[in-house]
Amino acid sequence: MSQTLVIAPNWIGDAVMSEPLIRYLNEAMGQITVLATPWVAPVYRAMLSKPDVIEENFSHGKIEYAKRRQLANLIKDKQFNQAFVLPNSWKSILIPVLAKIPKIYGYQGELRTAFLTKSLPNPSKKNRPPMVEHYLDLVKLINLQLNSQKENRPQLHVDVFQQNQAKDLLQPLPHSEKFYILAPGAEFGPAKQWPVQHYAELATQLLHHDSNSRVVLLGSTKDRDTCDEILKKVNTNLHINILNLCGLASLDQSIALIPLAKGLASNDSGLMHIAAAFGIPQIAFYGSSDPKHTPPLSPFAGILFLGLDCSPCHQRKCPLGHLNCLNQITPQSAFDELHRCITLRNIN
Repeated sequence: MSQTLVIAPNWIGDAVMSEPLIRYLNEAMGQITVLATPWVAPVYRAMLSKPDVIEENFSHGKIEYAKRRQLANLIKDKQFNQAFVLPNSWKSILIPVLAKIPKIYGYQGELRTAFLTKSLPNPSKKNRPPMVEHYLDLVKLINLQLNSQKENRPQLHVDVFQQNQAKDLLQPLPHSEKFYILAPGAEFGPAKQWPVQHYAELATQLLHHDSNSRVVLLGSTKDRDTCDEILKKVNTNLHINILNLCGLASLDQSIALIPLAKGLASNDSGLMHIAAAFGIPQIAFYGSSDPKHTPPLSPFAGILFLGLDCSPCHQRKCPLGHLNCLNQITPQSAFDELHRCITLRNIN
């Protein structure tokens, strides 16, 4: 029985970046159990260490004390002796506290420090390390020494059966053996989203460059309207070669599809981090967020970031109203960078 519980973050990208921590804990302590929302649970199911996953969905912004108490009672029966709390919120610590797990580790903040057995100070935004390092630093609290020679890049894995099932989604797309993925969504807000018109022009360039290639638009239900707008801006004679799977492919299926792609273009998003964990050629657009803090950790990833005086601003919407940090990244530069990454991957 697993003795270590990890409270997972609530963002897909953060979940991916917690993979090295899960791997280290698994190697040092045996089977790990992760408590995750259904939104991020597929990421943990795709980890090589195969942690046990407990899924529970909590409404955003609500305490739902009775629900947390009920889950804590179930977790108490599993007799965990330690828990790592990855989110920074005070609510995330409620379940391990209610379950009376004797040792609880995490970062300080939101009046929860008193409930942590050991803790680390939360770095300011200006001094934040990359998220992988941020999570890995927690092992210092249990005196676990990190192997400096070990690969700390997040890694995910899916088997052939999962990939074959995911391929069924491509049936409406003729001759879909070679396809690019465009992922235009960003859960955080529009200040992280490269313009729809630019995505449409990039899709057009990819299809014109290689008539045997196809384009798959990937994302959640929230991204479907954005992808429909992309299709409207692409010449109708190319629509047969583009498939909008937003809201149709589950995250499990998306995780299985991504490593099959020839390349991927995305905003700074969860799908970007998933692609990096598989090491496929990709490009990522950065505007309001900081590529030093949340980069795609892959040798075949290209970052398009202009580094304007106003960015990264870490805002959901452009406070200046112009979004120049993303608008000024041209489709041609994106096309060139993606093919540079593809060439690099082919050489290696």
